[in-house]
Amino acid sequence: MSDNEGRKDLRMPDDDEVFAVVLDMLGANRVRVRCMDGQTRTARIPGKMQKRIWIREDDVVLVEPWDWQDEKADITWRYDKQEADQLKEEGHIQE
Repeated sequence: MSDNEGRKDLRMPDDDEVFAVVLDMLGANRVRVRCMDGQTRTARIPGKMQKRIWIREDDVVLVEPWDWQDEKADITWRYDKQEADQLKEEGHIQE
């Protein structure tokens, strides 16, 4: 277990979700994200997350792209700093 010490089981993306990094805050509960599928999208922070979870630039998040408009998405999850570092170490997120 010495190799995996401190490793947590993290929430991984569902079929329709992708990892993304927050590029900048647009206001009105919207952020610009760079998704790991190569797209840059405008993502919406849903109402249930707005008051509980603070999202800042360079945060790693899970987004669910809209099926009817590919340049938009909803944020479904935010990883904290340690979780984000772990995802980068394991190669899920490219800088």
